[in-house]
Amino acid sequence: MNNTKHSLTSSIITIAVMTFAIPVYAQNVPAIESNSFSSSRQEPITIKQKETKMTQATKTKPAASAQERLTASAQDTSIRPFHFKIPEATLVDLKRRVKATKWPEREIVSDATQGVQMATMQKLASYWASDYDWRKVEARLNALPQFVTTIDGLDIHFIHVRSKHKNALPVIITHGWPGSIIEQLKVIGPLTDPTAYGGKAEDAFDVVIPSLPGYGFSGKPTAKGWEPVHVAHAWIELMKRLGYKRFVAQGGDWGNAVSEIMGLIAPPELLAINTNMAATVPASISKALAAGTPPADLSADEKNAYQQLDFFYKKGLGYANEMSLRPQTLYGIEDSPIGLAAWMLDHDAASYELIVRVFDGQKEGLTRDDILDNITLYWVTNTAVTSARLYWETTQISNGGGFFDPRNVTIPVAVSVFPDEIYAAPQSWAEKAYPHLIHFNKLPKGGHFAAWEQPQFFAEELRASFKSLR
Repeated sequence: MNNTKHSLTSSIITIAVMTFAIPVYAQNVPAIESNSFSSSRQEPITIKQKETKMTQATKTKPAASAQERLTASAQDTSIRPFHFKIPEATLVDLKRRVKATKWPEREIVSDATQGVQMATMQKLASYWASDYDWRKVEARLNALPQFVTTIDGLDIHFIHVRSKHKNALPVIITHGWPGSIIEQLKVIGPLTDPTAYGGKAEDAFDVVIPSLPGYGFSGKPTAKGWEPVHVAHAWIELMKRLGYKRFVAQGGDWGNAVSEIMGLIAPPELLAINTNMAATVPASISKALAAGTPPADLSADEKNAYQQLDFFYKKGLGYANEMSLRPQTLYGIEDSPIGLAAWMLDHDAASYELIVRVFDGQKEGLTRDDILDNITLYWVTNTAVTSARLYWETTQISNGGGFFDPRNVTIPVAVSVFPDEIYAAPQSWAEKAYPHLIHFNKLPKGGHFAAWEQPQFFAEELRASFKSLR
C-alpha cells in the first residue's frame, strides 16, 4: 500500500462505542499475514479463483521462507475473480445443529428486557431448519462480479459492479457489525442502473462493496493491527487499484468510522462521504449523558437524540462491551447457530423489534430470508469471532473517546438520518460536526440497516448527496 502523504499525527479520531477510540497515527501500517478463505465446519469450501500462473522453474527452486512469501504477497496487486460454493455437508450440518438446539428456560418477563425472546428464536429456528434455502442467496452473489485482491498481506473480498452509463461516479460502501455485504445487495441495481429504478442516467454509480477483514469472504487476520485506520488506508488503496481517480465513500456503523477516517486521511481522489450513522454528539451532550442530567434547552430533535443515546448507553452496549474486551471468549456463537443468531439479533432495540415482527408474519423492509442470509453467511464462513475482533482491535489504540464524537472531518460530508437508527442525528449537531455539510435529510422510515431495510430511500439519498460533485 502506498504511504499516505498527509500529516495526520495531530488528529484524534474517536470511533468506538462509548468508551474506546482510535488515534490517527497510522500512515505506515505493517504487513499482516493472512489466511485464504476457508471453512472449518465440515470440509474446505470450494473456491474457483483465477490466479497468476506459476512457471515450471518453481519446481527446481528451494522453498521460499515465510518472510519471502509474505513479501511476495505484499507485492501482489492482482485482482482475481472470485466464486464460491458452500459444501452441501456444511448446510446439512447447520440444519442438524439447529434442530438439536439445547434451549434455555424461557424468559420470566413479557418483554425483551431480559434479552432475545424464546418465541422469536423458536420461530427463527423452525424456519431455518425447514424452509430456508441458502442456495438462493449464494446464486445471487455468484451472479455478481466478485473479486479478491491482496492488500498488506490480507485477501480483501469485494463486489464490483460497473454501471453501463457514462461518467458513473464510483462509490465504496462499507458494512458494519452484525452486517455484511448482504446488507447492500438491494441497492446495487438502483445505484448502477438508475434509469430502471426511477432515476436518471446521470445519477449512476460504479459500486464497490468490500467485506471487512475477518468478515465474510475476506481473509482472517493472523496478527494484530487490522483496526479501522488500517481498513481506511486499505480501502483507499483498493479504489486506486481499481483505477479510480475520483470517488466517494459511504458507510454506517463501522462503515461510518472507516469512511470518516478516509475523510480525515483526505486523499485527493476522495471527493466526499455520506453517512447514515453520523458522529455528531457535542461534548456537552456526552457530559450530560454521563451525569444523567439532560440539558433544559434542547430542541425536539435534540431531545429525541438525547433520549435514544441515553437508552443505548444504559441498555444497548452489552454486545460491544464483550467483543471489545474478550472476543475470543465467544466460543458458543461459533459452535451453535442459534447462539450466533441470538447474539446477532440483540444489536439494537429498533432492529430487534423489526425482526420480531418479521418472524410474527408481518411485512417489513426485511424478510425472514434476508435475516437468515446474513446470519448464515457468518456461520458458513466461520467468522463469528474473527469479526468480533474488530471491536477488540479498536480498544488497543483507544484514547477514551466515543463512537459518536465529532472527528473534525473537513472534506464534504452528507448525512442521511433514518429515524430508527441508534440515534437520529439532529441537523443542528451535524452542522457543527461537519464544517462542509453538503446534504442533510431526515427520512420517514428506516433504521440501523438502512440500505437493507429501505433500499429506495438509501439510493435516492446517495444520488442527492453527491449530485453537486458530478
